[in-house]
Amino acid sequence: MMYTEPFHVVLIEPEIPPNTGNIARLCGATCTVLHLVGKLGFSTDDRQLKRAGLDYWSEVEIHYWPDLAALRQRYPSARLVYTSKKALTSHARFTFRSGDFLVFGKETEGLPEQLIDDNPETSIRIPIFGKVRSLNLSTAAGIVLYEALRQTGRL
Repeated sequence: MMYTEPFHVVLIEPEIPPNTGNIARLCGATCTVLHLVGKLGFSTDDRQLKRAGLDYWSEVEIHYWPDLAALRQRYPSARLVYTSKKALTSHARFTFRSGDFLVFGKETEGLPEQLIDDNPETSIRIPIFGKVRSLNLSTAAGIVLYEALRQTGRL
């Protein structure tokens, strides 16, 4: 088996409690570490958040960071993989490694465009067809995480 380190899902300033709750459940189901970065658009005691994560919230390793710089300082050798509809590389063509930090932006804005421009080699997108502009945050996290798990032999 190729697995050596857990994956990490990083949410930058998430705004919608059920999305974060669903992602927490996803992380619990896959032994993935969850990082919540910056100002949250809700309290982690929020009833909607707990309801979406049901009773799995306690099964998730969660870290809170004031900003992305603090997370980078704590994990200086981590590879951060940025997700954006503006990235050039499809998630299906990207080569994931165990231990990658999968970074997602807030629901209304995504990640800053400059972050994607500064990191083209580790920026990915999920292809979208038709007139839909974007996917739900928890759906996107599931798609990317399961592709990373597949590539690294965890499935």
